[in-house]
Amino acid sequence: MTPMGVQAAAFQLPVGCTAYLTVHDNNCQVDHHFRCDGDPAGIQRRVTLSEEGMLFMGQIDSETQWVESFHALSGHTERLESNPADPASLSALLATGHDSFDFFTQSPEIGRTRYVGEDSLTGRTVVIDDVTLDETRYSLTAFSPAGVELWRAKGHEFISRDWRMFLSGKGVVTTPTDRFEKNDEPVEFIFPGEAGFLSPKPKHGCGALMSQAPELQEYSNDHI
Repeated sequence: MTPMGVQAAAFQLPVGCTAYLTVHDNNCQVDHHFRCDGDPAGIQRRVTLSEEGMLFMGQIDSETQWVESFHALSGHTERLESNPADPASLSALLATGHDSFDFFTQSPEIGRTRYVGEDSLTGRTVVIDDVTLDETRYSLTAFSPAGVELWRAKGHEFISRDWRMFLSGKGVVTTPTDRFEKNDEPVEFIFPGEAGFLSPKPKHGCGALMSQAPELQEYSNDHI
């Protein structure tokens, strides 16, 4: 690809952080993946941008547990509670083809949320923009502390064995008042030194798709 020149509008990372990957998806969003000095070993960070600005920022560990998530549209932050009943484990998924999870997050703004679900490898490998990914199937349900279902999602995603992370796919999200389909599949991968690396502007699927109700974007990040 063409080497990147001076890019005045590049997304500005926090001080002490280094990006290693930019991903444009099918739903008018762009993700920047980066690591920061001083973080514990295995921590990866991601920021998701739309045409209007930041939607999401989060951290995962080497097992893809949701360490911390900030949802810009609602303004709330979630942090993983210690000692989950069933921690998410990418290692288990890769070794056995299946992984279940059951954990709580804590939020100063919305309180505790319980997440219960599972991931399975479908056995299908796909190549998107010269990047090889394993397809997964997932189901996920969020509950209030009282056990009331808040929303549920199911569909397929992808994992990168090299980067030890999930990438979004197609799914269906059901809330108490609505049901909608989403397609956040990756379209383009850009690496350091290539044109468009750290660009703040999404490139694919913009326009009509952005008419989707903004609050539904809160459910578009099944695995950070």
